[in-house]
Amino acid sequence: MTFLTGKHVSRRTVIRGMGASMALPFLDAMVPAGQRTQAVMADRGDTRLICMEEAMGCAGSYQLGEEQHLYAPAKLGKGFELGPQNMLKPLEPFQEHLTIVSNTDLRMAESYAYSEIGGDHERSSCVFLTQAHPKQVESSDVFLGTSLDQIHAQRYGQDTVLPSLELCTETVDAGGGCGRGYHCAYRDSISWASPRDPLPAIREPRVAFERLFGAGSTPEERIRRQRSQRSILDWMTEEIGRIRRALDPTDRLAMDRYIENIRELERRLALVEARNTSGEARELPEAPASVPDRWAEHVEIMFDLQVLALEADLTRVISFKTGKDLSNRVFPESGVNQSHHAASHHGNKPESLLMFNAINTYKLSVLPYLLYKLQNTVEGDTNLLEKTVVVWGSSMGDPNVHAHRRAPLIFIGHGNGALEGNIHIRPPAGTPMANAMLSLLNGIGHEDMDSFGDSTYRLSLNTMLHGTS
Repeated sequence: MTFLTGKHVSRRTVIRGMGASMALPFLDAMVPAGQRTQAVMADRGDTRLICMEEAMGCAGSYQLGEEQHLYAPAKLGKGFELGPQNMLKPLEPFQEHLTIVSNTDLRMAESYAYSEIGGDHERSSCVFLTQAHPKQVESSDVFLGTSLDQIHAQRYGQDTVLPSLELCTETVDAGGGCGRGYHCAYRDSISWASPRDPLPAIREPRVAFERLFGAGSTPEERIRRQRSQRSILDWMTEEIGRIRRALDPTDRLAMDRYIENIRELERRLALVEARNTSGEARELPEAPASVPDRWAEHVEIMFDLQVLALEADLTRVISFKTGKDLSNRVFPESGVNQSHHAASHHGNKPESLLMFNAINTYKLSVLPYLLYKLQNTVEGDTNLLEKTVVVWGSSMGDPNVHAHRRAPLIFIGHGNGALEGNIHIRPPAGTPMANAMLSLLNGIGHEDMDSFGDSTYRLSLNTMLHGTS
């Protein structure tokens, strides 16, 4: 479809009011007259990237779990099947967008010196996106590597309001040592702008909301807005109306839907804060008011924020730490009353392994919430899921022995054509996970990179060329 319009709207249009700001979603009016939307939006630099780290591995990385296909499907290549106990079963509706990588290792997370033995939990998370081995230090003299998300942000995120956005669901330590001779940054930060620059993650949805829509506001303005109990959109009504009147009906509907999604997120945040400040006992008494007690509700709100941020091109790069190593959090919705950490030490007992797998499956079951939203968010001639790669994985393999071999890794989305999807890739034993991440980086616009972390070659993510050992 070709759009001919004399009313061109800049992609960088921002509406402001009372210290709040709102960028616009992609509209047909943003396409210069006579140009095809597809041609305008097909740039590799437009590829969105969401990186999600799962702490403490999965049941499918243990030998018995592999035999039962609790993670890796039995079939290789195209058209794999997800069995009833496979932890990826909740993602079956998105199989055409799913790339499963099994049998890869993160040896950079292993101990390299006698003093490092026993520190697997402390250094595990930071290795996932960096594929680098951390320097053992409790002081601020940390040293690791630049993470995959930040490599993408540094090249393609400089034209957005936020080059990247870092989020998490559990408490973040202020600094110093977190045990075994490691600085807390290694356990808390999965995003590293440089080997010495870990990026802190935001746990509070209200803080993340202000980061996206409160640009330029002062503390006084934020307090005034919150006390008024008005939507941030109420401070921009006149400007919103002016722009809306200039749009054609299709763009008007797109803008109305975007604005309604912002209002719904505000309403949801207000309900959580009201509940958590009512005086009733909380499951998470230490948590800030905007953090829901239920993990799934917290994650869904964070997903809502992510979709709005990507839709308005406020950022193209997001990292999301959905849990924490050594976490004693319980997920009763999984049907298991043990804490995540306790269940991860399954003791090689089949019944305990399946309990841990139930937690793995439950935690992945929230992911379709994000994927459906991306798929239903239209941008030009396609949708955000086609333009995005969601990276999900763990630095742990079998957590019972703190192993970093056969760790889980999946990619979801087509990433502007970088990924074919509907494929299970299983390279030979001993293959670094970094090989898959290097190939992903090449596919989303970093063709000049010939190594990443401890990579040894580019692992094809689209054609099954590898053995099954």
